[in-house]
Amino acid sequence: MTDPEDREQQAASARLLLYYLNAPIADYCHLRGVLPAPGAVRIAVRVGKDEYAKSFLYEIPHDTVTPYYIPGVLRTVLTGPQIYSSSDVDEVMGMTLIRLRPQGITPTPETERGEALTVVRALSDPVDDENPFLVGFLMHGDGLIRLYVQRPDRPGIIGVDIRLTGTPTTALLTSLPSLVEEEQYRRPAPDDPHCDLLVDLTDW
Repeated sequence: MTDPEDREQQAASARLLLYYLNAPIADYCHLRGVLPAPGAVRIAVRVGKDEYAKSFLYEIPHDTVTPYYIPGVLRTVLTGPQIYSSSDVDEVMGMTLIRLRPQGITPTPETERGEALTVVRALSDPVDDENPFLVGFLMHGDGLIRLYVQRPDRPGIIGVDIRLTGTPTTALLTSLPSLVEEEQYRRPAPDDPHCDLLVDLTDW
């Protein structure tokens, strides 16, 4: 792997798919690995139960989709019948290799739990280990998550409600530190002893 962009895409895919070591990608479909290939990423998936399980390698070219779409593409191919040409099927390391063409595959949306993970992971990468911004979270129904954040220059914890449906945009997550300061979004938090005030960004 000599192309720096391929290397970055491969590393991003591996990071993104780590979550699926603990949660199935689809029913009875478990991640076994993320492998590098020339110009592509290969995702090893164990499909089925016990002695009936089979291992597959799904190959996705780096220049067809960003890593963010890979779990949705995999969910689609793992949950419905698919037809592949013989030139797209091979055998590698005892696994059936299937070369996917993601341009013709509509990614299946992420589950609410997966969307919550995306949000929490985006905010929990500490820029400053001694003054983390995200200090907690709570999924509380109707596709909502409450993020507990703290500004390093101010006392008190702020609860921030955002909607998970469709995964909040990068713009919202990037703007969060300044949005929590805007009075128009602030509300009292009488029923939540874990924060000093609430910021409602559910319609942002």
